[in-house]
Amino acid sequence: MLATALSPAALLLSMQPAWAQAPAPETLATQAGPDVPADGGAPSPQPVEPLPEPAPVPRTLDELIPPAAVDDPESWATLGAPDRPGVSPETGDSQPETAGNVVEMPEAGAEFLPPPAERLQPALDAAFTDFTVAVPEPLAPDPEVEALASLAQQLIGESPELEDVRVGNTLVLGFPAAPDAFPERREFIERFRELSTLRQLDGDKDGAPQVAARARADEELLGEMLRTYGYYGGEVVRQLSGGRRARGDEGDANGSVASEPSVRYDLLPGTRYAFGSINFGPLERLSETDSKRLRAAFGIAPGDPLYADRIVDRELELRVALGETGYPFATVAEPELLIDHARQEGDLTLAVEPAGQYAFGQVVSGDPSFLSGRHLARIARFAPGDIYRQSLETDLRRAIIATGLVSSVTVTPREVAPPADGEPGEVALDVDFERAPVRTIAGAIGYGTEDGFKVEGRWEHRNLFPPEGALRLRGILGTREALASIGVRRNNFRGRDQVLTADLFASDIKTLAVDSRGFGMRATFEKVSNILFQKPVSWQLGGELLYTDERNRLARNSTIQLPRQAFLIGGVFGSLTLDESDDLLDPSSGYRATMFVAPEVSRSEGREVFYLRAQADASYYKSLGAAVLAGRVRAATIQGARFFEIAPSRRLYAGGGGSVRGYGFQGVGPVNDRGEPTGGGSLVEVSVEARIETPLLGGAVEVVPFFDAGTVSLGSTPDFRFIKYGAGLGVRYKTTFGPIRVDVATPLNPGQFDSPVVVYVSLGQAF
Repeated sequence: MLATALSPAALLLSMQPAWAQAPAPETLATQAGPDVPADGGAPSPQPVEPLPEPAPVPRTLDELIPPAAVDDPESWATLGAPDRPGVSPETGDSQPETAGNVVEMPEAGAEFLPPPAERLQPALDAAFTDFTVAVPEPLAPDPEVEALASLAQQLIGESPELEDVRVGNTLVLGFPAAPDAFPERREFIERFRELSTLRQLDGDKDGAPQVAARARADEELLGEMLRTYGYYGGEVVRQLSGGRRARGDEGDANGSVASEPSVRYDLLPGTRYAFGSINFGPLERLSETDSKRLRAAFGIAPGDPLYADRIVDRELELRVALGETGYPFATVAEPELLIDHARQEGDLTLAVEPAGQYAFGQVVSGDPSFLSGRHLARIARFAPGDIYRQSLETDLRRAIIATGLVSSVTVTPREVAPPADGEPGEVALDVDFERAPVRTIAGAIGYGTEDGFKVEGRWEHRNLFPPEGALRLRGILGTREALASIGVRRNNFRGRDQVLTADLFASDIKTLAVDSRGFGMRATFEKVSNILFQKPVSWQLGGELLYTDERNRLARNSTIQLPRQAFLIGGVFGSLTLDESDDLLDPSSGYRATMFVAPEVSRSEGREVFYLRAQADASYYKSLGAAVLAGRVRAATIQGARFFEIAPSRRLYAGGGGSVRGYGFQGVGPVNDRGEPTGGGSLVEVSVEARIETPLLGGAVEVVPFFDAGTVSLGSTPDFRFIKYGAGLGVRYKTTFGPIRVDVATPLNPGQFDSPVVVYVSLGQAF
């Protein structure tokens, strides 16, 4: 509160501006000083210098910033402000100038309150004698205001020591040197390299004008990345330098050198935030067992580092776990994260609506005349009443596609009965698909070092006998083989991946060892691996009946005609395979083992012979960094008969692309005195190769040196009298459906009629 003794006139005068307080012209004479005549005449004129014109106001940003500031901001800053009229370059004080005289400026506030007339001064002094101002009482402190001020206040401390990491030609990141200050630094840098817009300008001479804009974008990116890793209180300090260097000692002789702009970011991550409370909403209403299992599947607990990427990853795992626990209709809302800077935590809300647990019911086909629901249920890996699992639904879809009879498939769960009284509900699987073309005509023509020239044709109807009953007609005509066959095949017969096959055939085949022609029938029932479903255990059972007229091939220069001999052969066979390799066509680790047995009876020229053919194969694969070391061994024997009592086509031979490379098919084995192959009663083969990766074609090409050895003996026990060696170099080109193999081999101890070089081409590895 103000206490004053000013008269109303004096108070009014003190509140008036200078122009209002100016005395009237008629009173001016009475207040005139020595320069005013006593008679009130006109005062002597005084020269008055007009005020200087004000500088024009810039209307655009380009007028405000001179070109020198854009070309070289550092040098322009050192020049200081330009000289202005009336301003001292030393002190910066305003000094208005006139033509030869310096005008003294009035004291501050004089334009509003000039000194009063001398006759009024005593009255004014008396008025202000008792003027006092009461000291106001201090306001009481407000806790809310102080708390708000403390939040806005920035804590200023010592900056940590930084370590520079150059990300590009124009980009440097500064990280805290202490390893524990930012443990995610390596991953952070790699991620920033991929996302940075500034780094894309490396090597771009015309990219300098874009640096400033992209620097701001990268600054925002770094801030977002810090928050992604849980550093919600982190700071990013940007420094932009470059452009045109200062003239003088930094330039060339002409005083100007162009410089590439550079950007530096100092990252001060601060404290990494942690997860606070985690709320799953309706999920908490489930049984303790299911709720605990689903929480464990999410895998994030309070106190864990607050990584935003982990929320996305674990949300996907939670969705998978819901589908695998019997909740086909569950929904998961978008995650909500509430950051509390005071606690340095983030509270996560992820509302999960389970919508009830269900069990499998029937499988319903959308086209039962083509693929019936009963057949689809037979190939499913679940039975009615089993708890619903999303993976089993997906597996059924893959199995239907693997039939080759459909071009697209959709499998949709449909509620049949809701959950009740603590028991799961029931869902039917509605299967809708589009038919694919079921008829195929295929042909091939080519030449092989083992087969000679050959033309092959095939016609097939893959669903002539629904479901999945196929009819196949096949014919081959070549220099070494002629074949005609008709066969039927039913896939997924009585179960998943079980195949029933029956064939009638007639053939005329000439190999390096055998000249045979005949006809017969063969039937098999098997469960084997395929490209989509590799099985750890597979098996085969079958039988065949064959009539053949054959003999061993004559030596190339022989003039002696060997008689042909007819055989009627019948038998059954079976095999068992254990497969622990990691890939069907291109294994790099694990092993495979196969055992094959075939008891047979042979009748020729009135004599019957009973014997047993048996063979064992084993292979092993070991990954050694950029190479895979692979080895194979095979052993076979015929028990119960001497080799000459057995039809030549049923004896044992070695040689070829899947045996001893460097020799033709059936080109390894004992020969008689005329050089004619005879086959044998026992066999041993060994192979080793190294599959070495190369950078060619993006790593799709492998180089494969290999060595093979094999022997065939006349008796049922190997004696290693006729052992052959082969070696060579191969190339593998990896494709999405398996490697394409090209092997070039040479025999190390060739016989008289062996070729010096043999080439093998096939799909998949040699073993």
